[in-house]
Amino acid sequence: MTATGADREAAGPTTRGYWWWGRRRSVALDVGLASASALECALEGVVFAGDTGLPVPVGVLFGLVAGSVLLVRRRWPIAVVLVSIAMTPAEMGFLMAVVGLYTLAASDVPRRITGVLTGMSLVGTFVVTYVRLRQGVAEGADFGPGDWYVPLVSLFMSLGLAAPPLLFGLYIGARRRLMESLRERADSLERELSLLADRAEERAEWARTEERTRIAREMHDVVAHRVSLMVVHAAALQAVAPKDPAKAVRNAALVGDMGRQALTELREMLGVLRSGDTLSAPPTGRVPLASVGRAAAAAAAAAAEDGPRLDEVESLVAQSREAGMTVELSVQGELRPYTPEVEQTAYRVVQEALTNVHKHAAGAKAWVRLAHRGAEVAMQVENGPSDGGTADAGLPSGGNGLVGMRERVLGLGGVFVSGPTDAGGFRVSAVLPAEPGA
Repeated sequence: MTATGADREAAGPTTRGYWWWGRRRSVALDVGLASASALECALEGVVFAGDTGLPVPVGVLFGLVAGSVLLVRRRWPIAVVLVSIAMTPAEMGFLMAVVGLYTLAASDVPRRITGVLTGMSLVGTFVVTYVRLRQGVAEGADFGPGDWYVPLVSLFMSLGLAAPPLLFGLYIGARRRLMESLRERADSLERELSLLADRAEERAEWARTEERTRIAREMHDVVAHRVSLMVVHAAALQAVAPKDPAKAVRNAALVGDMGRQALTELREMLGVLRSGDTLSAPPTGRVPLASVGRAAAAAAAAAAEDGPRLDEVESLVAQSREAGMTVELSVQGELRPYTPEVEQTAYRVVQEALTNVHKHAAGAKAWVRLAHRGAEVAMQVENGPSDGGTADAGLPSGGNGLVGMRERVLGLGGVFVSGPTDAGGFRVSAVLPAEPGA
């Protein structure tokens, strides 16, 4: 697994424990180069002592100290180059000069300073080589090369010692900076991908939660109303069976019809969910965010297309009347087609409100009002106080009916109000825009 920038920073003590070196390999390399440079300068110090008349131990000691400066080439590359330039007249420190120029070019020192120091090293090497060659040519009078020989060889020598380490150092420095830039970019991309993955997981979880809520709401609307009516009819059937067998038969037939309708709606809903799962489930078993969103949207759209319509409200009211409830239906304005979401939501609001009347206000009278306006459709279901003489059907309540209605209406940009009336009843009112979200 690739370590991120934060991981590398956290691992700092394991990689930055050797002064200015980052790794043990760097320590070993610099110690080896400094030892080789000190040995070279010590040997050249013997010759230097003989030429200048100094004691040999002094020349050797001077060479050892000067050559050891290469140990700090990573920390102070400018100092190393300056020391190598200062030792050029003594013809000492060739290894230090080459390695110093390479380190200077590969470091983050400004290019202007690098150019100046390289020029100084080039000039120093050229002058020393030129002088030595002149002396050698003067001593060997029998060998008479042309005037071009000494400056040309001096130029080649100075360029040969300065150009290769300079160019190689510039290349390594540029490559190192490029790698650091790519590493930082990779760390940044990794952090962004991790953030995007977290957000995608949050959105997927939100989409799954929304889909579960929608399924629960649909199941509640389908099952609660039908089963409530079935329970009411079953109670009526039990009451009238000994007295009026014909009415008992009719109630039994109604219970069977409502049960079949409930099963039909459940099958349609499950069919929509299965088709959505089939379309969105990849063979790997991992569901991406886009598939979750598409499945939820497809299931919601299919459920809206196959759901009930406003023109079925009259039959819905008739079912409640058959269950023994007194319901008055009034419609204002001309019925016109709406989007499937609006029609299904309006139907479900009326359905759930009537279900609540069956549950909580046995024997109460109810009023259902629909109003078709220019850019909206309004609905209101109101019931009076419960009739104390009517036996309660004993229907359980989960407390999710009003919550589901409110979620449906607000999800389409509508207004939902519910609460008790002054007469002791309960009222549910909703207004939906003709176009969802308008």
